Amino acid sequence: MPIKWYNFYGRVLHWQPNAGHTVNSQILAEVSQCVESINGVKEGKWKATLSFYRPLLKDQSNAAEFPRDFLGISLPEQPNKYYFVLRGHRLVVEADSTIQTIMEKLQSYKTRVALNFEGFQYQLGDFQLRVGKVVSIQSESLRGIVMEMEYKPSSSWEKSHKIMGEFFDIWQEALSKRQLPGHFVHMEPNFGEYGLSGQYTLQHTAVQYATLMLQMIATAQSVRN
Repeated sequence: MPIKWYNFYGRVLHWQPNAGHTVNSQILAEVSQCVESINGVKEGKWKATLSFYRPLLKDQSNAAEFPRDFLGISLPEQPNKYYFVLRGHRLVVEADSTIQTIMEKLQSYKTRVALNFEGFQYQLGDFQLRVGKVVSIQSESLRGIVMEMEYKPSSSWEKSHKIMGEFFDIWQEALSKRQLPGHFVHMEPNFGEYGLSGQYTLQHTAVQYATLMLQMIATAQSVRN
């Protein structure tokens, strides 16, 4: 199946609170207000879902044959697709969304944790911002805050990367005026390790969400410690 290319370049970021602070709904509200203060036009709601899977093993001697670091992601741009990220194998795969039903019937993997990323989508000229909360499907307790940034007229990876960096600096400056106890963090994965080329696809976005989740888990653990 040919990979669909998208005429945009995207970044996925998460909110990292300062030492001694945690994420809360007031910070989320302030971030959303900041987007609107720089003329962001609210376009509607968005939602993505990420699931951590664990293998259902009848024979523990076969454990090594099943990936353990196994994530599945649904993205709003392609609701009929589902993306698997196997970080240990540096592999990302696009599948039809019906694969989730097949997995349930086969009972080969079980969802260990499922998280929703949900909030509002904004347009700022050539940029699109999605700001939202991270919540467990089982409860509404706030697990984190995410922001997805897209630059639409993506002509080349290098040029888009530079323009996105400049826009992010402007955004950080605007947000810093609100003196919130934390900041957004973006650590770009090595896409080449996953066999992804310079032309941006939603597989790049899926890998970023997988990486972001590990960063959020590490941040939460450091706060508890």
